[in-house]
Parts: sequence; structure tokens; C-alpha cells
Amino acid sequence: MVQILENSVLVVIDVQKAWLDPRLGNRNNPGAEAVISKLITGFRKKGRKIIHVRHDSLDPESIFKEGKPTFEFKEEVKPAKGELVITKHVNSAFIGTNLESTLRQLGDPQVFYVGLVTDHCVSTTVRMSGNLGFRSYVIEDACATFDRKDSSGNIIPAYEVHKVNLASINEEFAEVVTSRDLII
Repeated sequence: MVQILENSVLVVIDVQKAWLDPRLGNRNNPGAEAVISKLITGFRKKGRKIIHVRHDSLDPESIFKEGKPTFEFKEEVKPAKGELVITKHVNSAFIGTNLESTLRQLGDPQVFYVGLVTDHCVSTTVRMSGNLGFRSYVIEDACATFDRKDSSGNIIPAYEVHKVNLASINEEFAEVVTSRDLII
């Protein structure tokens, strides 16, 4: 079990409407957003900090481009008034943003990461978080990804992509936990 401390931070990564696009294909963990919503509610009730991250693509045709309806946060995870929203343009939420300085101002917080997708922006952000010395946690059941195609054209199922990426993060960059492991 992991006791969530008073100065803990929940970082919600890229839970945007763009991920609803059927062209993205098969996805694992369809309940991730419901788990994220429960975590947000728990953090808010305890007055703990929540940081919302969203991706704004530099490609004007992208479904992640600001100004498009798909850029918006999904309804169940929308930021509340006063919660920090960080907009990024690359995979890591630390590059070109104030995320690191915001976390440093909090002292030595526990930082809990959730969001979409496990093997891209969640993984990249968590790896940097660990390298920067933050006490980092990834909440496994509050993340998801999609099937991926390898260089030979073989499809790797989303569930396997998710598990392998979390395994490569665990105990090296962060501790991987489930929402059931948390005492909020």
C-alpha cells in the first residue's frame, strides 16, 4: 500500500477527446478514464494538487491541435477552477513547460502519473521525472494505450504494449502501482 502524503501531486496526462478517434485502433483498459476520475475526486477532497497536461501538436492538421474539439479534455477529467493546466508540444510534459519548477516549489512531493498513452507521453514524462529525482509513481489501471505495429508490420496488442512499457519503468524510473494500492 502507498500512503498518499499531504504534498502529493496527481499529474493527468493528455486525457483528451482526440483519443476517441476510431482510426487509432484497438485500445486496452477502457476503464482508465473512470479510474482517473475517481483519483481526481479523491485528490480534490483532500485538497491535494492536481496538474492537467494536454498535448498541442505543432501539425495544424493533427487531431491534437488547439482549436479543434478533439483538443479538449474528456468530460470526466476536466480541470476544476484553479487547477494548473500545462500545454506541451512534445511527448514529455517537462520539456518547454513549467512542470519541473512547479514540482520543485512543492519541495519533495510524491508525484502520481496517470493518462494516455502509456508508451508515449506517460512513459516519456515518467522517465524524465525519475531522472530529475522526483518520487514518481505510475498508476497502472489509470493508463492505457493502443495496438502498435513493429518494424516488420506485426501487430503488438495494446495490453502487451502497456505491460512491457510499465515493466521497463518500474523500479528504475518510478514505482508502478494500481489505484487499489493507494491510501488517499
